[in-house]
Amino acid sequence: MAILKMKRLRLMAVRSEKDQLLRELAAHGCVEFSEIGEELQNDEAGRLVRRETSGLSALKSQQAELSRAITLLDRYAPKKGKLLSAKPELESEVLLDDGGVAAALTVAGSISGMDDRIKRLSAEESRQRSVIESLQPWLELELPLETEGTEYSAVLLGSVPVRLPLEELESSLSQACEEAELFRISADKSQNYVLLVCAREAVPAVQECLRAYSFSAAALSGMTGTPRECSLKAKEALQELAKEKDACAAAISDEAVHREELKLAFDKVSTQIAIAEAEDKLYGTESTLVMEGWMPAEREQELAQVFDKYQCAWDTRDPEPSEYPDVPVKLKNNKVTNALNMVTEMYSLPAYDGVDPNPLMAPFFILFYGLMMADMGYGLIMILAALVAMRKIKPRAGTLSFCQLLLYGGISTFIMGALTGGLFGNAPEQIGKILGKPEGWGVLPSLFNPMTDSMLVLIGSMALGLIHLNTGMVISAVEKVKKGDKAGAFWEEGSLWVTLVGIVLAVLGVGSVAGVPVVLVIGILMILYGGTRGAKGLGKLTSVFGTLYNTLTGWFGDILSYSRIMALMLAGSVIATVFNTIGVIANSFWLFIPVFLIGHALNFALNLLGCYVHDLRLQCLEYFGKFYKDGGRPFAPLAIKTKYYNTVEQ
Repeated sequence: MAILKMKRLRLMAVRSEKDQLLRELAAHGCVEFSEIGEELQNDEAGRLVRRETSGLSALKSQQAELSRAITLLDRYAPKKGKLLSAKPELESEVLLDDGGVAAALTVAGSISGMDDRIKRLSAEESRQRSVIESLQPWLELELPLETEGTEYSAVLLGSVPVRLPLEELESSLSQACEEAELFRISADKSQNYVLLVCAREAVPAVQECLRAYSFSAAALSGMTGTPRECSLKAKEALQELAKEKDACAAAISDEAVHREELKLAFDKVSTQIAIAEAEDKLYGTESTLVMEGWMPAEREQELAQVFDKYQCAWDTRDPEPSEYPDVPVKLKNNKVTNALNMVTEMYSLPAYDGVDPNPLMAPFFILFYGLMMADMGYGLIMILAALVAMRKIKPRAGTLSFCQLLLYGGISTFIMGALTGGLFGNAPEQIGKILGKPEGWGVLPSLFNPMTDSMLVLIGSMALGLIHLNTGMVISAVEKVKKGDKAGAFWEEGSLWVTLVGIVLAVLGVGSVAGVPVVLVIGILMILYGGTRGAKGLGKLTSVFGTLYNTLTGWFGDILSYSRIMALMLAGSVIATVFNTIGVIANSFWLFIPVFLIGHALNFALNLLGCYVHDLRLQCLEYFGKFYKDGGRPFAPLAIKTKYYNTVEQ
């Protein structure tokens, strides 16, 4: 297909019609707003023109609130859904109408408030558990914890390490205060929990003595009653907290009836955010607005009908060459080339003045993928998975590209599997052995077999690579001629073709004069001249060596890269055959079935990803390196943004 031609749009509209105009442009989804031109911003009358502002930050806060509420509903009241299901569809007018958003925000606020209450209750639960844990060593103490002593005596609670004998501590305390008395309440592996009674005036001396024995005061301040009573109160508090948490969780679950309303409100707010972001790029006066942007040239008539409804003035123009780096890129695809969108976007979109790689890459990518997988069983799985997904979830955009690529890759894999005789490796043959069939039963007919014809497959892979690379060179030469660089096409691509023809003729022994391969020599001289055209002086000498080195190593490395087609085809066949062989060792279906299922699942998953990665490498490095000009910026028009709903396709 092609890169869509873009036009620069400038529009002046009446302020009172702004909201309705932006909504209608969002419904059409074909105008990308950009920053206004400097000539307007810097105009002497610029003091009359100001940048528009919107409630973008408030809208994003609303979106976050709705998103949180939906997440909480999914946590507290999960909804069972179908494994594969399509998003509900709504008319664009519904998604552009902000009705119901306020009510949904009220529900979202209630849900968030309940969750915040649950978090506070959980924090209180943790505190009560800490209280129970801290009281555990003191449960045998019958003394109220608020007791600090009498007028003449003091009571201290704390712990000392078990490694320090209490008798030694008691002896030291008696020296500090004759009236001191130490009682052990309980003990664990590391601490002795003790109660100390001493004369009040001797407390400083006693504390100094205790410090030497690593005495740690009990953190029980603020509690009243005996430790057992306090522990019982904390447990009762935990029960009450648990009841309240359950009530809050139930209240959140009850709001599940509003789940779809929240999702719809989320998508409505998301669309409002898209409109607000576009609005922030506008400039205007008290009564008018000025906006600039990009639009596909093929949709100019459609937009003209929209603008005719409003009091506005507008014009379009083709972008200047100096503007090309800023022009957004949108590829026009059909059902086949659309599948390659995910490949192109993963690498980089083409520059606006470049070439659309999808139709040029599609046949090679699909063919190479099928050659690498080359198994009828795996191909059928891919085809069925793609068809089921496309029927059930009705994918769009990137998901649709993935499903289409999976379908076409599956078709190619099935065809190549038929050519190589592969059906889950050599599964039919191995099943024949279990059934007691004669030798050779179940062997499928094949045009070639990667297990036995590996050299043929290797040569074929490199031949395909040569075709692939030369296709890229043809594209490069055509683009250069279109742009007026005929000399570049002749001395760069042309010299390489002459050299390749010369190599073929030399191998066949044709066209030599006095044993000299004339065509090959001419090609080499053309390469040397073409590589040194722009060099002067000593630079010509270095350019000669650089050109020879880069041409020889570059082409050798590029051609050798295509051996990965043979390697992956062989690896997949070998692994599949190994699992099948292991499965028939016991000559029983009871062993064969689990080994078959597990082994082929692993092999399929490995090849599904591995073939994609290596196919992608051949396209992006070897093929694109010959002609592709990347760096394009994706076209991002003002459009309805949704997560939970799809708009009805017109």
